[in-house]
Amino acid sequence: MTAVDEIKLRINLVDLVSESVQLRHSGKNYTGFCPFHHNTRTPAFVVFPDTNTWRCFGECNQGGDVFTYIMKKEGWDFSQALKFLAERAGVVLEPLTPEKEAEEEEYARLRALLEEAVTFYRHHLLQTPAGQGPLAYLKKRGLTQETIETFGLGYAPDAWEAASQYFLGKGYTQAELVAAGMVSERPSGGYYDRFRNRLMIPIRDPVGKMAGFGARIYDPNDQPKFLNSPQTVLFDKGRLLFGLDLARKAIRSKDQAVIVEGYLDVIALHQAGFNNAVSPMGTALTEDQVRLLKRFTRKMVLALDADAAGQKATLRGLEVARQAMDRTEELSFDARGLLRHEARLEADLRVTRLPEGKDPDDVVLNNPDDWVKIIESAQPVVIHVMETLAAGENLDDPKVKSAIAARVLPLIEDVPNPVERDTYRQRLARLLRVDERSLTGAGTAQPAAPVRRRTPEKQAQKKPTAPALPAARPSQGLETHCLRLLLRNPQSWYLLDRVLLKNGLARFSPQDFEQADHQTLARLIQRALEQEDQDPSLFIKENVPEPLLGLATLLNSPAPKPETGGEPPPEKVQEDLARSVILLRLARVNEGINQVRFLQEETASENQLAEGYQEMGIQYILLRQKLDRALRQPLTPD
Repeated sequence: MTAVDEIKLRINLVDLVSESVQLRHSGKNYTGFCPFHHNTRTPAFVVFPDTNTWRCFGECNQGGDVFTYIMKKEGWDFSQALKFLAERAGVVLEPLTPEKEAEEEEYARLRALLEEAVTFYRHHLLQTPAGQGPLAYLKKRGLTQETIETFGLGYAPDAWEAASQYFLGKGYTQAELVAAGMVSERPSGGYYDRFRNRLMIPIRDPVGKMAGFGARIYDPNDQPKFLNSPQTVLFDKGRLLFGLDLARKAIRSKDQAVIVEGYLDVIALHQAGFNNAVSPMGTALTEDQVRLLKRFTRKMVLALDADAAGQKATLRGLEVARQAMDRTEELSFDARGLLRHEARLEADLRVTRLPEGKDPDDVVLNNPDDWVKIIESAQPVVIHVMETLAAGENLDDPKVKSAIAARVLPLIEDVPNPVERDTYRQRLARLLRVDERSLTGAGTAQPAAPVRRRTPEKQAQKKPTAPALPAARPSQGLETHCLRLLLRNPQSWYLLDRVLLKNGLARFSPQDFEQADHQTLARLIQRALEQEDQDPSLFIKENVPEPLLGLATLLNSPAPKPETGGEPPPEKVQEDLARSVILLRLARVNEGINQVRFLQEETASENQLAEGYQEMGIQYILLRQKLDRALRQPLTPD
């Protein structure tokens, strides 16, 4: 993750803006008077906590992220804003050495390879006869086409070298395929595709950059059931959480993260509208993962599967490797790791359990309301331990009481807060029906007896009755797509302006982008076109700010456009660029119309405010009509 990405994750824009702008809570957003132009009549400056962005719907008609806000407020360039925000966020900015630059370029190249792999696997799922079986399996599991597209699900063909041959033909090297975790080396020499005849699940870092894949069988005769990318420079299971790139905004707004075990559990929960769910991909819940979640919330709920949580030795929970889920396994009992995470990181870790024989996707597809109740029933780790151990035991037997106390009391002693310790001790005394004084100085924990269990067969899948998956902000992908086309062909800026002016629209500007790093690269393209000493592409390459080298390298490589399913052919690039810019503006205008309508309703009793918002709404509607007309015209310069 780059320093820019790390800062965006750590800085809360609402807190930053609140230091100089009086904000008021308005729905799920915050509004106030714009600090960038004089206005005491209509507060049209909005901060969106879900996306950590801002926009002025009044005179400025500008917006952006945490970088653009501080740059505009202080009159700084990107480098100055980066230094200030890095110090505030506690992010160390490392100088760019030749080695570091080469490393960034390598990482960008590998991410580009993995992005193309998403498209490759997606094609084999949706557009080949071999993909019909895996696609039917996903739909049988209750996933909609929209959800399949949102998570970029795919299928690895049942062949030893299909992916290898494809990507070697695209110009990638064998070493790059190995470094990206796409192939494995044969003991006898040579290489073969790591993923074959499997459902492919892209795994991204918290800001949405590709890191690797999770692969799941759909044929029950295949083994192992789950297979992840190997450890690579981009993929470290202990530092990643599946789904966090899509969940982080919901986690922040709901102030709660729900941790489940399976990929399809996360996907089904998001589809049902419970988009604060993530998964540690079958590994132990690590301190790095808890620390990652803590950037967005201190409140975390572990929703353990019933086949793990319903028995005496279940508190290891997420530390049970998923590969062992379908066979008899001896589990050891260890909740102390969770308590250590909770204490050291000052988090609030709670545990809940599912009905017997049910996984999260079973529950939510059957009745989403049941999921709400399950999460609301989550208990602190220590309480979950004591109640799990006591369930079904003869609590009149002194030896049973002693055994339970011996295993719970060490956990209570690990709790750093003395009030919590006393409360847990009192609760244990009531549960065991003993005098609390008898628990003081009790013995240490005894080793747990192994517990053997078998995973029950999943119950029949049911059709989803939950709401559709919320659509992602369209502007994010459009910004990246437009910038990629401009970086690879800077002169297209001139033709783009001719198309826009021909349709009565304003010229293209870096302000069309919302993200500061995108704006900075757009200004660089603009400077490249204005100077005459060098070829624009060479000027751009030599003048990219150090923190944005990785982004520029990634954008300079071809990549598919999600909205169309592939990159436009050369003869359509100019038209595609113009259409994308218009769609980008249209997305912002629609966002403005919706926000102004909301503000009008909220201030209906305040005549002056309501009138001001009405004027804004009219301007937005007129602009939308103009953009709609442009989209119906041939988007060519002549």
